[in-house]
Amino acid sequence: MLARLTEASIATVGVVVLSPIVLAAAIWVRATSPGPALLVQSRVGRNEAPFRCLKLRTMWKDTAAVPTHEASAGAVTPVGRFLRRTKLDELPQLWNVLRGEMSFVGPRPCLPTQEALISARRRRGVYTLRPGITGLAQVRGVDMSDPERLAEIDAEYLARRSLLLDVKILLATLVPGLRAP
Repeated sequence: MLARLTEASIATVGVVVLSPIVLAAAIWVRATSPGPALLVQSRVGRNEAPFRCLKLRTMWKDTAAVPTHEASAGAVTPVGRFLRRTKLDELPQLWNVLRGEMSFVGPRPCLPTQEALISARRRRGVYTLRPGITGLAQVRGVDMSDPERLAEIDAEYLARRSLLLDVKILLATLVPGLRAP
């Protein structure tokens, strides 16, 4: 309960402080490509419950809803490449943290169509966790193209989970070149 209250408080401050950056990025997205600035996708959350995950749109309008590793390189807009590289596209997920659908650190939420990953995570008990804006697999450079390896690292996070590990993952996310835990 205290951890959830702390996360919600930090997310509230983050929404207020970072909203000018999100607004500027949203304007940039809209000015450089047609379509909405925000992408709202159904993702698999805690206990496999679906939720509406928010992101700044980084792909061209009408690109199929597929995992990033399955999208063609040409599907990502020039602004989208910058937003992804700097992780600014994830800032709207502070709202998901505030709503209790996500945490700052946890397994990255997948699409409901990623059946191999969902099954691998289910076998390892990973869905007891809220998905995160960042996670252990991401700072280690493992993406959703290898569902079994990703689920293994997610399960490792579940087993090792602590405030210190979360701080290390957050720092590794925010500081390029910092060694992943």
